[in-house]
Formats: sequence, structure tokens, C-alpha cells
Amino acid sequence: MEFDHGAGRVWVNITDHADLMGEVGARLRAQRGFALATLNLDHLVKLRYDSEFAKAYGAQDLVTADGNPVVWLSRLAGREVALLPGADLVEPLAAQAARCGVAVAFVGGTEDSLARAARALQDRVPGLRVAARIAPPMGFDPSGAEADAVLNAVAQSGAGLAFLALGAPKQERLAARGRVRQPRLGFVSIGAGLDFLAGTQPRAPRLVRRLALEWLWRAGSDPARLAGRYARCAAILPGHAVRALRMRRD
Repeated sequence: MEFDHGAGRVWVNITDHADLMGEVGARLRAQRGFALATLNLDHLVKLRYDSEFAKAYGAQDLVTADGNPVVWLSRLAGREVALLPGADLVEPLAAQAARCGVAVAFVGGTEDSLARAARALQDRVPGLRVAARIAPPMGFDPSGAEADAVLNAVAQSGAGLAFLALGAPKQERLAARGRVRQPRLGFVSIGAGLDFLAGTQPRAPRLVRRLALEWLWRAGSDPARLAGRYARCAAILPGHAVRALRMRRD
């Protein structure tokens, strides 16, 4: 499914869970690196005005649908894809890494939250090895020497798959840089996925997520920070819906 964000285009090229697991498994076994991003409406807003973010998205090998609006728009265009949010991918991708004998690394958050996330994930995924836990300082720059030091540390740890929990656009920019600097590694941008695992950030209840109301739950929990974001997301929906209908007719 193709999305035009005004400054270019981005494609959701992973259709469902089986497609993702098969592709990631093949790449891990072959030590063929990749960058995986999870597209949502907030990203589509940011892509319009952040050229560095747009460039980083262009370097992503795999893109999933993170958010029901992206799924609905794809369905409207006749190019249906499954909902695969970054936070929901941590455990299955870690399990795939364990099956392939590949260690993982965590980048983002705090040392305490990373330690908690590692314990929680290893409890859920037998045989998983967390080779590195890296908590970059506040103001971390995903470009330049500081980013290269993080990427080198991940590679030197022996990890083959790195979960990046830095938030957009930092995590996608670091993943794009990693594809060049460490081409044998896989990078997955997961937002708050490690904080959810660690229990340091609450997630919407499962029923709320099933009803596609996680955005409302999050907005209610932090309206000062998120109300404006969701308003901007809502503003771009009509244009994307029109383009989706045109794709369906083509």
C-alpha cells in the first residue's frame, strides 16, 4: 500500500504477521541486515515537514501498518494489510531471533527500564539472549559520532537484532544510519515497546485496543501533549481517504 505524504511516498510492504516473520527469519539466518519501521498517521504528519525523517523512511526495508487508520485506508484502496504495531512486534520478533540463534540488543529508555524489559522478555521467550542494553543520554543525536558509537557497541556485543525505543523520528533515523554502518544487523523501531514490557509506561487495556480506541485512551491520559498531535492526524485523514479511493478505481 502506497501513501503520499506530500514530500514523497512511503510503502507499507508487509501484508501480515506471517509475511513479516518469514522475511525477518530469512534475513536473520542469512545475516542480511534490515530496518523495519511501523507507519502511523503521526509519522505521515511528520514526513510532510521533516526532510531528514522522510529520507530515513526511504531507507527502511520493511514497513508495517501501525495504527488502525493506516489499515482502514489500505482496505479502502483495495490493498488490505494487517495491523502490526511496533509494541506488539517485540515478543514475536525476539522469539524469531531466538529460533535463529540470534542475540538481541535494546537501545533507548533508561538503564533500569531496559533491565526490567530484558527480564520480562527473557521470561516470555526461552533461550533469548539480550547481548546489549544501551540507554542513550537525553538529547541523543541519531546522526554523527554519538550515533556511530551506539551502533558500534551493538555490533561488538554480538547482537544481530536491535530494538530501537527512541521515538520517532530518532529511532528511524538511527535505523537508517545503522543500515549503512552495520549492514549485517537488523533494526526495528518500536517506540514505547520496551517501556510497556518493563511496566514503566502503562498501555491501553486489551479491550480498548480491540475497539480501536487506544488513541483516545492515550489522549485522555496526556491531553496536553497528545491532543494537538491527534488533531493534526485527523486533519490529514480526508486527503488520504480520497487518494485511497482513487487507488481503488485504478
